[in-house]
Amino acid sequence: MGIEKALRAIIVILFTLFGENLMLVNGDFNYKDALTKSIIFLEAQRSGKLPSNNRVPWRGDSALDDGKLANVDLSGGYYDAGDNVKFGLPMAFTVTTLSWAALFYKQELQATKELGHVQDAIKWGTDYFLKCSKHKKLYVEVGDPHEDHKCWVRPEKMKTKRTVLMIDNNTPGTEIAAETAAAMAAASIVFRPIDRKYARRLLNRAKLLFQFAKSHKGTYDGECPFYCSYSGYNDELMWAATWLYYATLKPMYMKYIQEDVISASVAEFSWDLKYAGAQILLTQLHFQGHKDLEEFKIHGDSFICSVLPDSPYNQIKLSSGGLLHVRDGANMQYVTGTSFLFSVYSDLLAKHKQKITCGEKQFSSSHLFDFAKKQMDYVLGKNPEGRSYMVGFGKNPPKQAHHRGASVPKASKDEVVSCAMSFTKWLNVDSPNPNELTGAIMGGPDKNDKFVDKRTASSYTEPCTYVNSLAVGPLAKLASLG
Repeated sequence: MGIEKALRAIIVILFTLFGENLMLVNGDFNYKDALTKSIIFLEAQRSGKLPSNNRVPWRGDSALDDGKLANVDLSGGYYDAGDNVKFGLPMAFTVTTLSWAALFYKQELQATKELGHVQDAIKWGTDYFLKCSKHKKLYVEVGDPHEDHKCWVRPEKMKTKRTVLMIDNNTPGTEIAAETAAAMAAASIVFRPIDRKYARRLLNRAKLLFQFAKSHKGTYDGECPFYCSYSGYNDELMWAATWLYYATLKPMYMKYIQEDVISASVAEFSWDLKYAGAQILLTQLHFQGHKDLEEFKIHGDSFICSVLPDSPYNQIKLSSGGLLHVRDGANMQYVTGTSFLFSVYSDLLAKHKQKITCGEKQFSSSHLFDFAKKQMDYVLGKNPEGRSYMVGFGKNPPKQAHHRGASVPKASKDEVVSCAMSFTKWLNVDSPNPNELTGAIMGGPDKNDKFVDKRTASSYTEPCTYVNSLAVGPLAKLASLG
């Protein structure tokens, strides 16, 4: 009995002394499983002819004739969310951020055996962008969103018109041209060690698209009201130039960054607002010796100081449960985006033995990462309701993702689908989706931390590709610590 009591006492002492560290090292969740599933969701969003290694059993080939109305092959790419439209701006942002994760967390993704899957996800997007970018034109949308939203059917069975929109010399779209250039430039770095010829093709297209974006300036509003660029195009030009510098190391892109870009202090990072991402990439170069990039480091620090809860300059409020709350609709994109940037910046601070200063306060690398971890842990189930916001993961996860493919059962080839009846039959039914949308991160709780699991409440239950692409980096890092 004496030995047993002594062992118990030792265990108590160990947990008292190291409990918090043990939790941080071993993690609160199976982050490797969450990472794997977050990538599988992207595979569920694929359009076109699916590969033989498709991991989503209920998905099939779809939209094989995309581009036919414009006499061009535009099959492939991604559906951005729960509908069946291919929007160029969010798709390109998904690929750019996925590429950044593949580069910055390459070792962590290799260790979890997910790097190949991430590279496949990137290539699914870049193969499509190569089809979309022709001489002095870029196809930026396939599918009529207004018509698509009148019919709740699986992408494999859709009959709605697949209209095609493009930008050219007469119809500029600086945001989409620059974001697609950023995606191709970032992806070219990913593929350089694997397939130099493919990487070169991507980089050449990126250069041409960037040239087009800055020489034909104009905001593109063709995707409104679905993806209106409220922030304008200066952030995309800065983002694209930064990725092109990383991809080429050519002075012309650094000169453009130093002389032509318009930077700004912001408190969010999203498909519409990329300043903070570009600023942190430029801060990395500043740490590496580019001392003339000080202005961008100041702006990057400003983003961190605006978001960090205990910073004197905090602007973004947390819910009572501790979740960043930027907007009611699709709030999780800001959560995963912020987690990604905080995770990256915390690693840069650690590598270069730096701290960040917000007024009279200083914050360490571990302080920043702890905040990123808390945000991701909330998503995975450490929240007031104790429920996971990722489909198929953790405790009591969502069952009613606002998603056509997941909510409509696979049908026989000769079944006739009526658009008029589709909403009554599949959208407005209060029951679990017949197909599990594995890995999808929902739009989030309301501002009072209330978990909403109703297919009809799209603001809270619709997943998006860029929410998951932004989660890959922090999940890879968390998985590597476990």
